[in-house]
Amino acid sequence: MRLTERLTGDRRALAGGLGVAVLACVLVPTVLPPYWVYLAITAVVSAVIMQSYGVIVGRVGVMSLCQMSFAAIGAWVVLWLNSVQAPGGLLLWLPIGGLAAVPVGIAVGLPALRIRGVNLAVVTFGFAVAADIVLTANEFPGMSDLTTLERPALFEEDGAYFVLVVIVFTLLALGLRLLGRTRLGMSWTELRHSERAAAAHGVSIPRSKLAAFAISAFVAGVGGGLMAGQLGLVVAGNFAMMQSLALFAVAIMIGPHNPEGAIMGGVFGAVMATILDKLGLPQDLGGMLFGVGAVFALRSGVSQTDFTRGRKRERAARAFLAEREKDPRAPYEPQPLTGAAVEGAGVEGAGEPCLTVRGLTVRYGSVTALDAVDLTVPRGAVVGLIGPNGAGKSTFIASVTGFVGGYEGSVALAGAPLDRYGPNARAARGLRRTFQTTSIAPELTQYEHLTIGAGRRLSTAEADELLDFFGCPPGRLPVSMVDAGARRLLDVAAAIAARPAVALLDEPAAGQSAAESLLLGRRLAEVPARFGVSVLLVEHDMDLVQAACSEVTVLDFGHVIATGPTARVLADPAVMAAYLGTAEVTPA
Repeated sequence: MRLTERLTGDRRALAGGLGVAVLACVLVPTVLPPYWVYLAITAVVSAVIMQSYGVIVGRVGVMSLCQMSFAAIGAWVVLWLNSVQAPGGLLLWLPIGGLAAVPVGIAVGLPALRIRGVNLAVVTFGFAVAADIVLTANEFPGMSDLTTLERPALFEEDGAYFVLVVIVFTLLALGLRLLGRTRLGMSWTELRHSERAAAAHGVSIPRSKLAAFAISAFVAGVGGGLMAGQLGLVVAGNFAMMQSLALFAVAIMIGPHNPEGAIMGGVFGAVMATILDKLGLPQDLGGMLFGVGAVFALRSGVSQTDFTRGRKRERAARAFLAEREKDPRAPYEPQPLTGAAVEGAGVEGAGEPCLTVRGLTVRYGSVTALDAVDLTVPRGAVVGLIGPNGAGKSTFIASVTGFVGGYEGSVALAGAPLDRYGPNARAARGLRRTFQTTSIAPELTQYEHLTIGAGRRLSTAEADELLDFFGCPPGRLPVSMVDAGARRLLDVAAAIAARPAVALLDEPAAGQSAAESLLLGRRLAEVPARFGVSVLLVEHDMDLVQAACSEVTVLDFGHVIATGPTARVLADPAVMAAYLGTAEVTPA
């Protein structure tokens, strides 16, 4: 599917969502009795706060149990501005209340740079407990003299105020939707699945996490201000710590990073008990529904809205594949290359040192994983790094790309030292890598994964060129529908999409057949001339190595035992004894 077709589907969904919002603004105030309008306001205000869970929990996957504390900050600021009769009114005070929660959100997010999982959940819950104690001991502004918050004249009645909260919810949903299309938004999805993969794509983990905490705090703060506008006055009980915990559970089950999930979460988390009571239904029904939803989320591993959207996306992808079979595109077929082409003909500065590693030594206690390893990747070349299991190949890649620190020696890219930089900074400077085990977010499409890897918005033509070159399925397909071998190729394509100086590929042919592996070798041999990217290839498949590499370095127990032209190295008796056995190798 081309980009225009994809955008058409997105616009249709957007138009449908906006249509529902307009319909609600028309029907709810005019059809429902006043009490049900009040409940509708409560549900939408809660949905706004649920969107803050959608950012930090749904998109980033961080266990935050203090979102209602951020909402309390927003409400406190709005009520204080009202009590001092600040200019601007509620419409201006709402974003001010949200902004007031941002620095607190960043401060709470700082521990997320060091800890994660349950430990981080305990820290955020501790903040919620502390905030609860402080808010209980100190009244909200206006409580002492019962100065209620004045709504704007246009939204003074409950029916009109419902329209206002729907407008705010819609604006936030649109803003978060646009943010989700940026590299920051898509990197959050990758961050949820693998911080190492995100760092390898040049994503700053601290910046992404703190941005998520800041944005989620802003959204929650706006929601707290809306709650103050609904109630006129609030108390600490409106933002109790257990409320944060309950809404977190709802967020895990429903998925508030999707607008429909936020609405469902607002209804379920805020007014379900009241609705059941008004309808004369037993309260146990709410608990049963929650239990069913929780079991479903645990079994499927995704929220209800993610599951629904995923099934819809897969049906559309299958329909696209069925249509495509009627007029399939011819796959890219690499042409046989001469030795000069493999060595970088047509690449500016070919043969000059691009990646230079000198004296690289890595120790784990008394074990020396790498011992004074020297290796150079020339510009415009594909260089192989081979050796038996445990030789130190993956440790070498991890050290060079910054995932292993505390090594001895030096790493330089185009003469510039990289030793003081972390993984994401090295990736941003032109050093990309893949991993033996792929960690691609399954809900992303291949186009979206390429965008994250490239660090920029790719045109459809450029993305299709990369996917065709490496023999990947069509870019529209979600990663969940792509097999393991194709995911490895997609990971390679994402590394090349960034146009780095050097791409370090860790066993990219795993899961490929012999014929597919040989074809990949021929493709990799073209990468320097076609994309301007030098390659360091770690691989066990000698046919692939001979097809792709002009030079090879051999590691054995952390030592370099041979380096030089591929044919000569593979024929070296020491290499055959250490790695290839005694069988004679016939160079390709």
